[in-house]
Amino acid sequence: MKKKPEDYSHIKGWGIDADPENEPTYPIKKYTGDDHKRLSYAKPPQQPSKVEILHSNERPGLTSVFGTSSPPSGLSGLIRRHAFTYSEGNWGHWLSLILADRINVWEGIASDLMHGYIPNIFAERGWNAELKYNRKGAIQKVVTGVLVATVAAGLLYRLTRKKKKTHWL
Repeated sequence: MKKKPEDYSHIKGWGIDADPENEPTYPIKKYTGDDHKRLSYAKPPQQPSKVEILHSNERPGLTSVFGTSSPPSGLSGLIRRHAFTYSEGNWGHWLSLILADRINVWEGIASDLMHGYIPNIFAERGWNAELKYNRKGAIQKVVTGVLVATVAAGLLYRLTRKKKKTHWL
């Protein structure tokens, strides 16, 4: 039984990234000229940007389709803006984005608490599944977290305690 080709033309923006000039298989493939006839369609209008969209400095404009559900905000947004000043081939770009993601998690938790919602972090972070399927890894994460917190608390205590001056006279 042959599988019927599905028509995705009803999905707005479908195939917009299929550029007939960019055919990476051309040197290997026997080119017949018929391959790009299926791509003769009118390009839809550019998606309007109503929020700040961060994009690579290696491309002149926005991509045809992009997400707008969570625009950059707060400290994580500041770090993201900084990350996009670097090229995508630079470590600073990717490490900054990873750091921004981690900070965004804490910003989300703080936002939940400020709006009166107490998040169930244990369930939302998947600890039940972690304990069930990767018990050793879960225990290792908890022990590492406790050790890091203990060292941080000890250093903070040492830095903030007032030194008593001793007078010999």
